[in-house]
Amino acid sequence: MAIDQALLERAARRGEHWLRLYTWSPHCLSFGRHERALARYDRERIEGAGLDVVRRPTGGRAVWHARELTYAVAAPIEAMGGLRAAYLEIHRMLLEAMRRLGVDASLAAAATVPGLDAGACFARAVGGELVVGGRKVVGSAQVREGGGLLQHGSILLEDDQAVIAAMTRGAAPEDGSTALAGLVGRAIAPDEAAAAVADAAAERWGESWDRDGAPATLLTDAEAHLPRFGSEEWTWRA
Repeated sequence: MAIDQALLERAARRGEHWLRLYTWSPHCLSFGRHERALARYDRERIEGAGLDVVRRPTGGRAVWHARELTYAVAAPIEAMGGLRAAYLEIHRMLLEAMRRLGVDASLAAAATVPGLDAGACFARAVGGELVVGGRKVVGSAQVREGGGLLQHGSILLEDDQAVIAAMTRGAAPEDGSTALAGLVGRAIAPDEAAAAVADAAAERWGESWDRDGAPATLLTDAEAHLPRFGSEEWTWRA
């Protein structure tokens, strides 16, 4: 999360464009920036199960990061045409990536955005997110700081989000997710999915998006944010 925050700052201050693709080790439960973690989720149960937990800089609701691929796009807002335009454009790029993987996904129709207490991110799709048969295969959230935007998302490869329901206080909504493996009838490795996303981004966005590795200064930038994202006060704030 500290690295993604650093990418957001680089986009805002330097006008850089970033696409980052990664998996989580160990697996981790992430809360959205404004989600009421203690009210919605059972901390004692989560800690008893030995689950790692973090709070994202982006909004949205809880995501279980296990057999999935996480993407992060950071860019100047003006270059993407605004927050809503960026949201749709990024999902159109991901739609092309899904088709490269043999998944016949579509953009969800416009819908009322559910409240932060409406359950996990994958419980319900909102307008512009990727769905197959009405079930959500990619969940996303944004944040804006200065002139930059960061959009996070999770592409489900082989997993569902049942862990979140097990850690929820009271009744949890039905899981509305679907994973790529079940849709194409085989396992899709993170590297394969990442290559499909990177190729789709390169084809759609061209030379403004660099496929080289991150500069050494990025980790230095990220170190400044480690205390925040490692803080229990930030992670478990109401």
